[in-house]
Amino acid sequence: MEKRREGEKLTKVVVRNGNIDGALKKFKQKVAKSGLPSEVKKREAYSKPGIQRREAKKAGIKNARKRNARERD
Repeated sequence: MEKRREGEKLTKVVVRNGNIDGALKKFKQKVAKSGLPSEVKKREAYSKPGIQRREAKKAGIKNARKRNARERD
């Protein structure tokens, strides 16, 4: 089992009035916001440095297009 890094907090959600569905929804939102799912996906398999650069460049181009589309509207 891997130890937690110093200063890292566990995600906690309070269940109010037995509303487990609402608490589960809130928990999923908090986990997604922390970036954990994307981090796990990124670490599933090794990718070569050249591929990482290529993907980063693609993401930058995609974000720039989105930003330009928002500015035009």
